[in-house]
Amino acid sequence: MEISVVAAAREDDRPPLEAVRVAELADRLGYGEVWLGEGPTWDAFALAAAVGQRTRRVTLTAGPVSVHVRDAASLARGAAGVAALTGRPAGVALGASSVRVVEEVHGLARTKPAATLRERARQVREYLDGAGWGGGFTRRLPPGGGTLTVAAFGDRAIAAAAAYADRMVLDLVSPAQAARLRRKLDEAVAAEGRGSRPRLAAWLPVAVDPVADSYRHLLGSVAGYLTVRGYAEVFEEAGFGEAVARAAAGASREELVAALPREAAGVVGLVGDVAAVRARLAEYEAAGLDEVALVPVTGGDPDGERSLRALAPQD
Repeated sequence: MEISVVAAAREDDRPPLEAVRVAELADRLGYGEVWLGEGPTWDAFALAAAVGQRTRRVTLTAGPVSVHVRDAASLARGAAGVAALTGRPAGVALGASSVRVVEEVHGLARTKPAATLRERARQVREYLDGAGWGGGFTRRLPPGGGTLTVAAFGDRAIAAAAAYADRMVLDLVSPAQAARLRRKLDEAVAAEGRGSRPRLAAWLPVAVDPVADSYRHLLGSVAGYLTVRGYAEVFEEAGFGEAVARAAAGASREELVAALPREAAGVVGLVGDVAAVRARLAEYEAAGLDEVALVPVTGGDPDGERSLRALAPQD
């Protein structure tokens, strides 16, 4: 199973430039790929280009980027530009994002998310495979040369990944969820009549030898998923139904973090000493993941160095 690193993930209260330091550390430690997520703080392609200038060998993936915020040509151009500026492959990850990001931040309509994701994946696939620009313009940069990834959870998004992606990525899933989604992806590949299946990856928070600040950081990530269909049930089954009910009733993030026991952090993540984290990684591999993208918990562990060093590739 491959292991990559997410340098910029979801919006939180961490210092913005921490993402660059995490990426530099991942490069020094020998990880093969760094993901640069996009949100209100960072433009994924700008961050990927900056990281590429400060690292030596990691492959770069920009995104997931919302398919409602960027057209296919912009996405393909971004990957090509990063590759040209850094001298190494650059891929792009696509996602449907949320109403909060698309409508409240960007002021755009988040209409037909599954259909838009599929169409954008088809278009970007063509550009990455070498299609030229419209309007009579000459394409002066080669394609980015990296991976097309589609973030998926629902059936129609999984079908889009099955049809066009090199890789499908999940976020914050348990091993049981990963196994279920592995089966769904395989079924979708067969239904699409595609000869090869996309690799399956998951972004998972990691905290090796966590301290109190680590748990606060981790549980803050978990709190945002307690009202999301598919995740709420997982936490209820794990014994955290009271927190799910409080989230549904409108409890704030701070209230939920205070209410969640530390054990909740391990439901959808990699938490504990090195042996426990490696055992958990083995569970995810057995569930069907081809890749885990580590989202280092930096609370109580500056730049995630303790966790990334503990799991770094061995020469």
